[in-house]
Amino acid sequence: MNTLKKYFQYRQTLIDQYVKGDMTKPEYLRENLEAVLAIGIKPFQNIDTVDKGLFNYHYYNALAKEAKMNARAFADKNLSFDYIEKANYYYDKKDKATLKVLQLLDFCDVTSYFITVKSKYLAGKLFEIVIIEYGMILHSTNAFILKRVKEEGIFENETK
Repeated sequence: MNTLKKYFQYRQTLIDQYVKGDMTKPEYLRENLEAVLAIGIKPFQNIDTVDKGLFNYHYYNALAKEAKMNARAFADKNLSFDYIEKANYYYDKKDKATLKVLQLLDFCDVTSYFITVKSKYLAGKLFEIVIIEYGMILHSTNAFILKRVKEEGIFENETK
């Protein structure tokens, strides 16, 4: 688990650099992908701790974002479609990790809300899940997860 903690700490330094303007979003995404792959841990098959679930979330999110960026780079519709399919596959895996984390936490010490976005497509779809104890913010557009956080009473009916 020490390796996971080191990754989370390094990831936070990347976020801090991005927020300060010391790196661009594509640079942040690239550095985070390299970091998640460099630690040599594959996604966990059995998510029995929050740390394992959070790692899987970040692992699949990094791969999804890379695939999405690659999809935009190709003019060839077939190649672009292949990368979009790959991104969707990774986002699905990320959402499964998100749900497992929420279940492990029994939906406690968590809040959720829609976020303000520039994209008309994502408006009213993209929401944050704040894992308070871990200081982690997760994102999703998954309708099932949204339904669950609403059922559990942790979804705030305001956009932030």
